[in-house]
Amino acid sequence: MRPALFTLFLLHPCLHGGHGDLHEDLTLLKTELALRLYQDAAAPRNGSNIVISPAGVSLPLEILQFGAQGNTGRQLAQALGYTVHDQRVNEFLHAVYATLPSSSRGTKMELACTLYVQAGTPLSPCFVEQVSQWANSSVEPAHLSEPDRTSLQASEWASRKITGDEPGGPVWEHGGGAALAQLALVSTMSFQSTWRQRFSSADTQLLPFTGAQGLVLQVPMMYQMAEVNYGQFQDSAGHPVRVLELPYLGSTVSLLLVLPRDKDTPLSLIEPQLTASILHVWTSSLRRARMDVFLPRFRIQNHFNLKSILNSWGVTDLFDPLKANLKGISGNTSSFKLFGIVLGGRLSAWLEACFSLSHSPCVCSLSHCLALSNK
Repeated sequence: MRPALFTLFLLHPCLHGGHGDLHEDLTLLKTELALRLYQDAAAPRNGSNIVISPAGVSLPLEILQFGAQGNTGRQLAQALGYTVHDQRVNEFLHAVYATLPSSSRGTKMELACTLYVQAGTPLSPCFVEQVSQWANSSVEPAHLSEPDRTSLQASEWASRKITGDEPGGPVWEHGGGAALAQLALVSTMSFQSTWRQRFSSADTQLLPFTGAQGLVLQVPMMYQMAEVNYGQFQDSAGHPVRVLELPYLGSTVSLLLVLPRDKDTPLSLIEPQLTASILHVWTSSLRRARMDVFLPRFRIQNHFNLKSILNSWGVTDLFDPLKANLKGISGNTSSFKLFGIVLGGRLSAWLEACFSLSHSPCVCSLSHCLALSNK
Protein backbone atom coordinates (compact mmCIF):
# COMPACT_ATOMS: atom_id res chain seq x y z
CA MET A 1 0.00 0.00 0.00
CA ARG A 2 1.40 3.39 -0.98
CA PRO A 3 1.92 5.50 2.16
CA ALA A 4 -0.34 8.50 2.60
CA LEU A 5 2.59 10.40 4.09
CA PHE A 6 4.61 11.25 1.03
CA THR A 7 5.16 10.90 -2.67
CA LEU A 8 8.66 9.96 -3.77
CA PHE A 9 10.21 9.69 -7.21
CA LEU A 10 13.95 9.42 -7.85
CA LEU A 11 15.83 11.22 -9.38
CA HIS A 12 15.66 13.49 -12.36
CA PRO A 13 19.10 14.97 -13.03
CA CYS A 14 20.04 17.95 -10.91
CA LEU A 15 20.47 20.63 -13.56
CA HIS A 16 22.90 23.29 -12.43
CA GLY A 17 24.69 26.04 -14.26
CA GLY A 18 23.99 28.82 -16.68
CA HIS A 19 22.62 28.83 -20.22
CA GLY A 20 19.74 31.08 -19.11
CA ASP A 21 16.40 30.00 -20.51
CA LEU A 22 17.78 26.64 -21.66
CA HIS A 23 18.58 25.73 -18.06
CA GLU A 24 15.09 26.71 -16.90
CA ASP A 25 13.35 25.00 -19.81
CA LEU A 26 15.21 21.71 -19.40
CA THR A 27 14.71 21.76 -15.64
CA LEU A 28 10.95 22.09 -16.14
CA LEU A 29 10.97 19.43 -18.88
CA LYS A 30 12.89 16.98 -16.71
CA THR A 31 10.57 17.61 -13.76
CA GLU A 32 7.46 17.20 -15.91
CA LEU A 33 8.90 13.95 -17.27
CA ALA A 34 9.54 12.74 -13.72
CA LEU A 35 5.99 13.53 -12.64
CA ARG A 36 4.40 12.04 -15.75
CA LEU A 37 6.45 8.86 -15.40
CA TYR A 38 5.60 8.52 -11.72
CA GLN A 39 1.89 9.18 -12.20
CA ASP A 40 1.57 6.80 -15.16
CA ALA A 41 3.54 4.08 -13.34
CA ALA A 42 1.54 4.49 -10.13
CA ALA A 43 -1.93 4.64 -11.72
CA PRO A 44 -2.42 0.90 -12.45
CA ARG A 45 -0.78 -0.31 -9.24
CA ASN A 46 -3.78 0.39 -7.01
CA GLY A 47 -2.00 2.32 -4.29
CA SER A 48 1.05 0.07 -3.96
CA ASN A 49 4.48 1.48 -3.16
CA ILE A 50 6.75 2.32 -6.07
CA VAL A 51 10.26 3.65 -6.49
CA ILE A 52 11.26 5.01 -9.88
CA SER A 53 14.17 6.85 -11.47
CA PRO A 54 13.21 9.20 -14.32
CA ALA A 55 16.90 9.80 -15.04
CA GLY A 56 17.48 6.07 -15.41
CA VAL A 57 14.64 5.91 -17.94
CA SER A 58 15.49 9.03 -19.95
CA LEU A 59 19.16 8.05 -20.32
CA PRO A 60 18.60 4.94 -22.51
CA LEU A 61 15.99 6.85 -24.51
CA GLU A 62 18.58 9.57 -25.14
CA ILE A 63 21.05 6.93 -26.29
CA LEU A 64 18.41 5.50 -28.63
CA GLN A 65 18.01 8.97 -30.13
CA PHE A 66 21.55 8.71 -31.48
CA GLY A 67 20.44 5.74 -33.58
CA ALA A 68 16.79 6.59 -34.25
CA GLN A 69 15.77 8.06 -37.58
CA GLY A 70 12.58 9.27 -39.23
CA ASN A 71 9.32 8.95 -37.33
CA THR A 72 10.96 6.78 -34.65
CA GLY A 73 13.30 9.63 -33.78
CA ARG A 74 10.47 12.16 -33.79
CA GLN A 75 8.43 10.05 -31.37
CA LEU A 76 11.35 9.83 -28.94
CA ALA A 77 11.90 13.59 -29.14
CA GLN A 78 8.22 14.29 -28.49
CA ALA A 79 8.13 11.90 -25.52
CA LEU A 80 11.23 13.39 -23.87
CA GLY A 81 10.43 16.97 -24.86
CA TYR A 82 13.91 17.48 -26.33
CA THR A 83 16.42 15.88 -28.67
CA VAL A 84 20.12 15.21 -28.17
CA HIS A 85 20.61 16.22 -31.81
CA ASP A 86 20.01 19.83 -30.75
CA GLN A 87 23.56 21.06 -30.26
CA ARG A 88 22.73 23.37 -27.35
CA VAL A 89 20.79 20.64 -25.55
CA ASN A 90 23.53 18.12 -26.27
CA GLU A 91 26.28 20.34 -24.88
CA PHE A 92 24.24 21.30 -21.83
CA LEU A 93 23.25 17.73 -20.90
CA HIS A 94 26.78 16.53 -21.56
CA ALA A 95 28.05 19.12 -19.08
CA VAL A 96 25.44 18.07 -16.52
CA TYR A 97 26.24 14.38 -16.87
CA ALA A 98 29.94 15.16 -16.55
CA THR A 99 29.27 16.09 -12.91
CA LEU A 100 28.16 12.49 -12.29
CA PRO A 101 29.38 10.37 -10.63
CA SER A 102 29.63 12.81 -7.79
CA SER A 103 30.37 12.49 -4.12
CA SER A 104 30.58 15.11 -1.44
CA ARG A 105 30.41 14.97 2.32
CA GLY A 106 28.99 11.47 2.52
CA THR A 107 26.65 11.66 -0.48
CA LYS A 108 27.27 9.56 -3.58
CA MET A 109 25.19 9.68 -6.75
CA GLU A 110 25.91 7.90 -10.01
CA LEU A 111 24.08 7.48 -13.30
CA ALA A 112 25.43 5.02 -15.85
CA CYS A 113 24.39 2.94 -18.83
CA THR A 114 25.96 -0.02 -20.63
CA LEU A 115 25.07 -1.17 -24.14
CA TYR A 116 25.51 -4.95 -24.42
CA VAL A 117 26.08 -6.12 -28.00
CA GLN A 118 25.71 -9.65 -29.33
CA ALA A 119 29.03 -10.81 -30.79
CA GLY A 120 29.11 -10.24 -34.54
CA THR A 121 26.43 -7.54 -34.56
CA PRO A 122 27.57 -4.67 -36.83
CA LEU A 123 27.47 -1.24 -35.23
CA SER A 124 28.07 2.21 -36.64
CA PRO A 125 31.41 3.59 -35.34
CA CYS A 126 29.75 6.99 -35.02
CA PHE A 127 26.99 5.53 -32.83
CA VAL A 128 29.49 3.67 -30.64
CA GLU A 129 31.49 6.87 -30.16
CA GLN A 130 28.38 8.86 -29.22
CA VAL A 131 27.31 6.24 -26.67
CA SER A 132 30.78 6.02 -25.14
CA GLN A 133 30.86 9.78 -24.60
CA TRP A 134 27.38 10.06 -23.10
CA ALA A 135 26.70 10.05 -19.35
CA ASN A 136 29.18 7.46 -18.11
CA SER A 137 27.99 4.99 -20.76
CA SER A 138 29.93 2.18 -22.42
CA VAL A 139 29.65 -0.58 -25.01
CA GLU A 140 30.36 -4.18 -23.94
CA PRO A 141 30.31 -7.50 -25.87
CA ALA A 142 27.84 -10.08 -24.55
CA HIS A 143 26.28 -13.46 -25.32
CA LEU A 144 22.67 -12.31 -25.54
CA SER A 145 21.59 -15.67 -26.96
CA GLU A 146 22.38 -17.12 -23.52
CA PRO A 147 20.01 -15.22 -21.19
CA ASP A 148 21.31 -16.81 -17.98
CA ARG A 149 24.89 -15.89 -18.80
CA THR A 150 23.93 -12.38 -19.86
CA SER A 151 21.72 -11.91 -16.80
CA LEU A 152 24.67 -12.68 -14.56
CA GLN A 153 26.93 -10.35 -16.56
CA ALA A 154 24.41 -7.50 -16.40
CA SER A 155 23.69 -8.08 -12.73
CA GLU A 156 27.38 -8.15 -11.86
CA TRP A 157 27.80 -4.87 -13.71
CA ALA A 158 24.85 -3.37 -11.86
CA SER A 159 26.16 -4.61 -8.53
CA ARG A 160 29.40 -2.73 -9.17
CA LYS A 161 27.43 0.40 -9.94
CA ILE A 162 24.81 0.15 -7.20
CA THR A 163 25.59 -0.36 -3.55
CA GLY A 164 23.50 -3.14 -2.06
CA ASP A 165 22.41 -4.77 -5.32
CA GLU A 166 22.98 -8.50 -5.51
CA PRO A 167 24.33 -10.43 -8.51
CA GLY A 168 21.67 -12.44 -10.29
CA GLY A 169 18.98 -9.82 -9.71
CA PRO A 170 15.65 -10.00 -11.50
CA VAL A 171 15.83 -6.99 -13.83
CA TRP A 172 17.04 -8.88 -16.88
CA GLU A 173 14.82 -11.86 -16.18
CA HIS A 174 11.74 -9.66 -16.41
CA GLY A 175 12.76 -8.41 -19.85
CA GLY A 176 11.26 -11.09 -22.00
CA GLY A 177 12.64 -11.89 -25.45
CA ALA A 178 16.23 -11.62 -24.24
CA ALA A 179 17.23 -14.79 -26.08
CA LEU A 180 16.42 -13.06 -29.39
CA ALA A 181 18.07 -9.76 -28.55
CA GLN A 182 21.00 -8.32 -30.49
CA LEU A 183 21.43 -5.30 -28.25
CA ALA A 184 20.55 -4.59 -24.63
CA LEU A 185 20.76 -1.29 -22.79
CA VAL A 186 21.02 -1.56 -19.01
CA SER A 187 21.01 1.70 -17.07
CA THR A 188 21.41 2.29 -13.35
CA MET A 189 20.93 5.17 -11.01
CA SER A 190 22.48 4.85 -7.57
CA PHE A 191 22.26 7.18 -4.63
CA GLN A 192 23.48 6.73 -1.10
CA SER A 193 23.70 9.17 1.74
CA THR A 194 22.86 9.86 5.36
CA TRP A 195 20.44 12.44 6.66
CA ARG A 196 21.99 15.80 7.43
CA GLN A 197 20.49 15.48 10.90
CA ARG A 198 20.49 11.82 11.93
CA PHE A 199 17.63 9.98 13.56
CA SER A 200 18.25 8.39 16.94
CA SER A 201 17.37 4.76 17.65
CA ALA A 202 16.19 5.75 21.13
CA ASP A 203 13.42 7.86 19.59
CA THR A 204 12.03 5.17 17.27
CA GLN A 205 8.64 3.81 18.34
CA LEU A 206 5.57 2.04 17.00
CA LEU A 207 2.98 4.60 15.92
CA PRO A 208 -0.18 4.52 13.78
CA PHE A 209 0.38 5.12 10.08
CA THR A 210 -2.44 5.65 7.57
CA GLY A 211 -1.99 3.98 4.19
CA ALA A 212 -3.35 5.02 0.81
CA GLN A 213 -6.56 3.02 1.24
CA GLY A 214 -7.22 4.37 4.73
CA LEU A 215 -5.91 1.32 6.55
CA VAL A 216 -4.18 2.27 9.81
CA LEU A 217 -1.11 0.20 10.73
CA GLN A 218 1.35 0.24 13.61
CA VAL A 219 4.80 0.79 12.09
CA PRO A 220 8.28 1.75 13.40
CA MET A 221 8.47 5.53 13.12
CA MET A 222 11.79 7.37 13.22
CA TYR A 223 11.65 10.72 14.98
CA GLN A 224 13.66 13.89 15.36
CA MET A 225 13.06 17.52 16.21
CA ALA A 226 14.80 19.37 13.40
CA GLU A 227 15.27 22.65 11.58
CA VAL A 228 13.68 22.01 8.19
CA ASN A 229 12.29 23.89 5.20
CA TYR A 230 8.51 23.82 5.51
CA GLY A 231 5.45 25.36 3.90
CA GLN A 232 1.66 25.13 3.68
CA PHE A 233 0.04 25.48 0.27
CA GLN A 234 -2.94 24.56 -1.89
CA ASP A 235 -2.77 22.45 -5.03
CA SER A 236 -4.54 23.48 -8.24
CA ALA A 237 -7.76 21.81 -7.05
CA GLY A 238 -7.70 23.69 -3.75
CA HIS A 239 -6.57 20.82 -1.52
CA PRO A 240 -4.50 22.13 1.42
CA VAL A 241 -1.11 20.41 1.63
CA ARG A 242 1.98 20.54 3.81
CA VAL A 243 5.42 20.30 2.20
CA LEU A 244 8.60 19.48 4.08
CA GLU A 245 12.15 19.23 2.73
CA LEU A 246 14.37 16.76 4.57
CA PRO A 247 17.98 17.23 3.37
CA TYR A 248 20.68 14.62 3.13
CA LEU A 249 24.24 15.26 4.24
CA GLY A 250 25.81 18.02 2.18
CA SER A 251 22.38 19.47 1.27
CA THR A 252 22.85 18.72 -2.45
CA VAL A 253 19.93 16.26 -2.41
CA SER A 254 16.74 16.36 -0.36
CA LEU A 255 13.71 14.21 0.25
CA LEU A 256 10.55 16.21 -0.46
CA LEU A 257 7.55 15.11 1.60
CA VAL A 258 4.01 16.06 0.54
CA LEU A 259 1.22 15.49 3.07
CA PRO A 260 -2.46 16.47 2.81
CA ARG A 261 -3.33 18.81 5.69
CA ASP A 262 -6.74 17.18 6.01
CA LYS A 263 -6.26 13.61 7.22
CA ASP A 264 -9.42 12.61 5.34
CA THR A 265 -7.98 13.76 1.99
CA PRO A 266 -6.36 10.78 0.23
CA LEU A 267 -3.01 11.19 -1.46
CA SER A 268 -4.63 10.01 -4.70
CA LEU A 269 -6.40 13.38 -4.94
CA ILE A 270 -3.15 15.31 -4.52
CA GLU A 271 -0.86 13.42 -6.91
CA PRO A 272 -2.70 14.25 -10.18
CA GLN A 273 -2.43 17.97 -9.35
CA LEU A 274 1.37 17.95 -9.13
CA THR A 275 3.15 19.81 -11.93
CA ALA A 276 6.66 21.12 -12.46
CA SER A 277 5.52 24.71 -12.01
CA ILE A 278 3.64 23.90 -8.78
CA LEU A 279 6.66 22.08 -7.34
CA HIS A 280 8.86 25.03 -8.30
CA VAL A 281 6.56 27.45 -6.48
CA TRP A 282 6.38 25.22 -3.42
CA THR A 283 10.09 24.51 -3.12
CA SER A 284 11.04 28.16 -3.67
CA SER A 285 8.55 29.29 -1.01
CA LEU A 286 9.60 27.00 1.84
CA ARG A 287 10.71 28.68 5.06
CA ARG A 288 12.89 27.48 7.91
CA ALA A 289 10.92 26.01 10.81
CA ARG A 290 11.69 23.89 13.84
CA MET A 291 9.28 21.00 14.08
CA ASP A 292 8.76 17.35 14.98
CA VAL A 293 9.52 15.01 12.07
CA PHE A 294 8.17 11.45 11.99
CA LEU A 295 9.29 9.18 9.16
CA PRO A 296 8.46 5.47 8.85
CA ARG A 297 11.21 2.96 8.30
CA PHE A 298 10.52 1.44 4.92
CA ARG A 299 11.82 -0.64 2.05
CA ILE A 300 10.38 -0.50 -1.44
CA GLN A 301 11.19 -2.90 -4.27
CA ASN A 302 9.36 -3.23 -7.56
CA HIS A 303 9.65 -4.17 -11.23
CA PHE A 304 7.45 -3.19 -14.14
CA ASN A 305 7.60 -2.93 -17.92
CA LEU A 306 7.44 0.56 -19.37
CA LYS A 307 6.17 -0.45 -22.80
CA SER A 308 2.56 0.52 -22.09
CA ILE A 309 3.66 3.85 -20.62
CA LEU A 310 5.83 4.68 -23.63
CA ASN A 311 3.00 3.65 -25.95
CA SER A 312 0.71 6.11 -24.15
CA TRP A 313 3.34 8.79 -24.72
CA GLY A 314 3.24 8.14 -28.45
CA VAL A 315 6.38 5.97 -28.62
CA THR A 316 4.97 3.12 -30.70
CA ASP A 317 7.30 2.59 -33.67
CA LEU A 318 10.06 1.21 -31.44
CA PHE A 319 7.93 -1.84 -30.66
CA ASP A 320 6.72 -2.44 -34.23
CA PRO A 321 9.09 -4.57 -36.36
CA LEU A 322 7.71 -2.96 -39.53
CA LYS A 323 8.13 0.63 -38.32
CA ALA A 324 11.09 0.71 -35.92
CA ASN A 325 13.79 2.82 -37.58
CA LEU A 326 17.07 2.49 -35.66
CA LYS A 327 19.29 2.34 -38.72
CA GLY A 328 21.71 4.81 -37.15
CA ILE A 329 22.79 2.07 -34.74
CA SER A 330 24.03 -0.27 -37.46
CA GLY A 331 25.03 2.31 -40.04
CA ASN A 332 23.45 0.31 -42.87
CA THR A 333 20.06 -0.87 -44.08
CA SER A 334 19.49 -3.26 -41.18
CA SER A 335 17.61 -2.07 -38.15
CA PHE A 336 16.35 -3.24 -34.79
CA LYS A 337 13.07 -3.51 -32.93
CA LEU A 338 12.50 -3.06 -29.22
CA PHE A 339 11.29 -5.96 -27.07
CA GLY A 340 10.63 -3.87 -24.00
CA ILE A 341 11.96 -1.68 -21.27
CA VAL A 342 11.99 -3.16 -17.80
CA LEU A 343 12.48 -1.02 -14.74
CA GLY A 344 13.49 -2.40 -11.37
CA GLY A 345 14.21 -0.51 -8.23
CA ARG A 346 14.90 -0.81 -4.55
CA LEU A 347 14.81 1.91 -1.91
CA SER A 348 15.71 1.51 1.74
CA ALA A 349 15.43 4.05 4.52
CA TRP A 350 16.41 2.20 7.65
CA LEU A 351 17.19 3.80 10.97
CA GLU A 352 20.42 1.86 11.33
CA ALA A 353 21.61 3.14 7.97
CA CYS A 354 20.51 6.70 8.56
CA PHE A 355 21.84 7.55 11.99
CA SER A 356 25.01 5.51 12.30
CA LEU A 357 28.53 6.63 11.44
CA SER A 358 29.25 3.41 9.56
CA HIS A 359 29.51 3.01 5.80
CA SER A 360 25.91 1.81 5.53
CA PRO A 361 24.04 4.86 4.25
CA CYS A 362 20.50 5.24 2.97
CA VAL A 363 20.48 3.46 -0.38
CA CYS A 364 18.44 3.94 -3.53
CA SER A 365 19.22 1.43 -6.27
CA LEU A 366 17.46 1.29 -9.62
CA SER A 367 18.16 -0.67 -12.78
CA HIS A 368 16.56 -0.55 -16.20
CA CYS A 369 16.87 -3.05 -19.05
CA LEU A 370 16.07 -2.41 -22.70
CA ALA A 371 16.46 -5.20 -25.28
CA LEU A 372 16.48 -4.91 -29.08
CA SER A 373 16.69 -7.47 -31.89
CA ASN A 374 17.12 -7.41 -35.65
CA LYS A 375 13.90 -7.17 -37.58
